[in-house]
Amino acid sequence: MLSRTLHRHLDVEGVRVFYRESLPERADAPVLLLLHGFPSASHQFRRLIDALGSRYRLIAPDYPGFGRTEAPAGFVHSFDRLADITEGFVRRLGLTRFALYMFDFGGPVGFRLAERHPEWITGLVIQNANAYREGLSDGARDFIALRPDTPGAERTIRDLLTLEGTRGQYETGVPDPAVIDPAGWTLDQHFLDLPGRKEAQVALAFDYRSNLDRYPRWQSYLRDRTPPALITWGADDPFFPAPGARAYLHDLPDAELHLFPTGHFALETHLSEIAPLIAGFLDRIGP
Repeated sequence: MLSRTLHRHLDVEGVRVFYRESLPERADAPVLLLLHGFPSASHQFRRLIDALGSRYRLIAPDYPGFGRTEAPAGFVHSFDRLADITEGFVRRLGLTRFALYMFDFGGPVGFRLAERHPEWITGLVIQNANAYREGLSDGARDFIALRPDTPGAERTIRDLLTLEGTRGQYETGVPDPAVIDPAGWTLDQHFLDLPGRKEAQVALAFDYRSNLDRYPRWQSYLRDRTPPALITWGADDPFFPAPGARAYLHDLPDAELHLFPTGHFALETHLSEIAPLIAGFLDRIGP
């Protein structure tokens, strides 16, 4: 049964946050907060919401600078501020216990949220969201090393924000790109091309190094809190390869790990395998 999904806005600190929310059949259904990645937005989860939203309450916001969320002029785009707005969003919805689905940029946002409010988190679904230096490819290390004063650095970042760059993030590492729905990367590019969006992404790219500095804190959180965890990972991700998935087992030896022969956007190619894993995980950890 396909879920019924609502599409709404919520004002948080002057940011008009767009989000998708499924309406499950049970009022006490487990809650899963879906944190999207770069360069996408909540629309990347629409098929997952259709698949699971009738059984679980799935909530997917767009960050400032992404999708349909509208940020005021002068908003500072950093990972700390993305986490601030996400935290405010959670408070406005009145959520107090939920699992986190962290993908790509959703890792830095979600781990900041978990650091601040570990009592909120019932479990983690981790999909190509890196928290270990061994999980960075050489290309990712070179990209993160870019600084505003490095000659050509901003040009390098902006080259990734083109239609060719966006499409490449979906198709690299995928054995058969024909299985990728072009609507995903086409819609991503539409939002990237809106006024001010590329400037926001450049600022976040230069801020990404702040996440590496926090890796030891996130790893400590995992060891100390030992949240239940399901790791589903595209093993051929050009940015966050398979060693980043296995590294979680150092701190969460009981985590459930599944590697899939695909790239960064694993849900695009392996939804039929990943959705049942998420359903089983949510059933085990309960509401």
